[in-house]
Amino acid sequence: MHNPYIHNYNGYKVVPSAHRLPDGSFASNLLLERHGGADRAMRYQFHALDYFDDEHDALGHSCQWAREWVDCRG
Repeated sequence: MHNPYIHNYNGYKVVPSAHRLPDGSFASNLLLERHGGADRAMRYQFHALDYFDDEHDALGHSCQWAREWVDCRG
């Protein structure tokens, strides 16, 4: 399945996801990947960044959170 939210930002591959919870809300999740020297990849995973009533909102939050994280630490 194609995730249209996957994109590159300042050298990181941004892979947002949303997990539906039993109460119907969505947890905002994120995977960041960056390739280093000698074919070494760095991966950062973040789970349950926040919770939303709408999947689209959860995915959007993951993307915004990724930009802020990369800008502060990238």
